[in-house]
Amino acid sequence: MPKRTLRVCLTLLLSGLTLVALSACTTTTEVVNTSVGDTVQTPVQSPAPVSVPSSAGAAARPDLVTSSDESDMAKRSRIRLELAAAYFGQGQASTALDEVKRALQADPNNGAAHNLRGLIYASLSEDALADDSFRRALALNAADADASHNYAWYLCQKRRYPEARRYFEQTLALPRYREQAKTLLAQGVCEARAGDLAASERLLSRGFELDTGNPAIAYNLAEVLMRRGELDRARFYIQRLNADNNLASAETLWLAARIEHQRKDLAATEDLGRQLRNRYPGSRESAAFERGLFDE
Repeated sequence: MPKRTLRVCLTLLLSGLTLVALSACTTTTEVVNTSVGDTVQTPVQSPAPVSVPSSAGAAARPDLVTSSDESDMAKRSRIRLELAAAYFGQGQASTALDEVKRALQADPNNGAAHNLRGLIYASLSEDALADDSFRRALALNAADADASHNYAWYLCQKRRYPEARRYFEQTLALPRYREQAKTLLAQGVCEARAGDLAASERLLSRGFELDTGNPAIAYNLAEVLMRRGELDRARFYIQRLNADNNLASAETLWLAARIEHQRKDLAATEDLGRQLRNRYPGSRESAAFERGLFDE
């Protein structure tokens, strides 16, 4: 994981397509930009399992899906969606949108295509079209965890917090949903954006219990705890990250410095400042340290 994939900024909450992820589809293409909040997993649709007649009176059971089970229409739509996902992952939103349109021409009921269409329109700031796309995906399948998660985060970006909360909770309540930690992270960040730090802490703590190795959860939980004045607990989580050279970054060191500054531990603060200067001399965080912007 690139070092600048850790942060979902809770003090500034940087704009952009933040923490939008799809993962329930069999194949995904992941694109990581500058923060974990910019991670987008775009779906490649796979055919649904089918039931086939059994032999010699045995009870029917689901069989493995192979290419022969896929209709020509579904195959054309899938291929177009794969292309759309690849183009979107490369930042070519307009080309991706063309491929999504072709996928939907081949199969108008391709929910994953409507979902990706929503992501693309959101990235293009076409809010009405993005909203319509997510709603269409959910109309096709109300139990689509990907669409529900993404729509919740989209609503959060638009500061439609009560609606976002409803769709986050809907996602988490889905039976056999295996990406609970991902959605708890997203909702935790959303609640912090909405100003409910207590709810944010509760959600991020649940996410950490489910995925203790997730650096994004640990980072954001540390920041929320700092903002709530729980400095020793915040210190615990950020130290876990900075102890791992593969996870430590200018952002994690800067957060640690801000926590130590609030704890009034001058020696620890200065040590973290030296690490910032030596390891990330041209970074925004190093400059902020030098200017003493600990409370911004």
